[in-house]
Amino acid sequence: MEFTVGGRLEVRISAADVGKRVSVRSLTGSGGAGPAFTDTVGVLTSWTDGVLSITRRGGRIVRIEESALVAGKVVPAEPARRRGPAASVRELTEVAARGWPAVETARLGGWTLRASGGFTGRANSVLPLGDPGRALDTALAEVVRWYGERGLPALVQVTTGGADSDELLGAELERRGWTAERFAVLRTAALAPLADREPDGRVRLSRRPDAAWLGAYRRSGSGPAGAALTVLTGGPSVWFATVPGGSGDEDAPPAAIGRCVVDGRWAGFAAVEVAPARRREGLATAVMAELARAALAEGASAAYLQVEPENTAARALYDRLGFADHHSYHYRRAPRG
Repeated sequence: MEFTVGGRLEVRISAADVGKRVSVRSLTGSGGAGPAFTDTVGVLTSWTDGVLSITRRGGRIVRIEESALVAGKVVPAEPARRRGPAASVRELTEVAARGWPAVETARLGGWTLRASGGFTGRANSVLPLGDPGRALDTALAEVVRWYGERGLPALVQVTTGGADSDELLGAELERRGWTAERFAVLRTAALAPLADREPDGRVRLSRRPDAAWLGAYRRSGSGPAGAALTVLTGGPSVWFATVPGGSGDEDAPPAAIGRCVVDGRWAGFAAVEVAPARRREGLATAVMAELARAALAEGASAAYLQVEPENTAARALYDRLGFADHHSYHYRRAPRG
């Protein structure tokens, strides 16, 4: 990371650069070995009262005292070309929303309010694609009212890490006391390599989940059963995968399950779960391979999925399958009262 001009460190950013992607170096301490510095890269979301706020790619906000700033510069709005299919944050956000459709929606300018009885954050949060068509405080009051009428907390989905993501909105929400929660990473990969293996007869595909599939899905109980089924079966073209759990025992819980929704060139994977006693048998890979084969037959060529940053086992699996981080998102929850 090069900050020098003619051998000198320089601060080449100011409050006028709010909204731009920056790279800064700041003094974080000193000791016997000399001063300690930290480098931070992200979107400069505010510079007020002598404090810079920088939103990093994963959505975390770093605050730096102006007096600790040693060097800084504006850097390109997009990082070096990511591996995987080319796509904007907005395209993937819209595709993911269509693939996980809410039971009820309402429009607020360019925002979409989504509710599904509390079944998952994606189906119970505001999708802020564009301007809400009114002052932000007025729009947020309407959001709180709408979700309150449905007995749900008011959440806004905030994307980070792309040229067209929501860092500035996230900073405005934080200033108003909306707290961050449920961080996730959206990852992409080429679809064909996922299916590049021999067909696996253990995996059964269907168009609707049966009771056994729903029973194995650990999130199916996070809301009304009808809402979960509506969301899971929604989307342009949905496939469900099941690996039966017992030899000859049709009542045994599934050993593994998965879901895939096909939307044009995209195949979205979700709910890939393996029973604890059946892990390390390659079942997750087999489930994804058979779902990928079905998606390829429908003309899809690219894959996406969402994973929590701390789910190291899942991230390692997806790394092996060729997935790379595209952008991150999290939710902002309205303050109480």
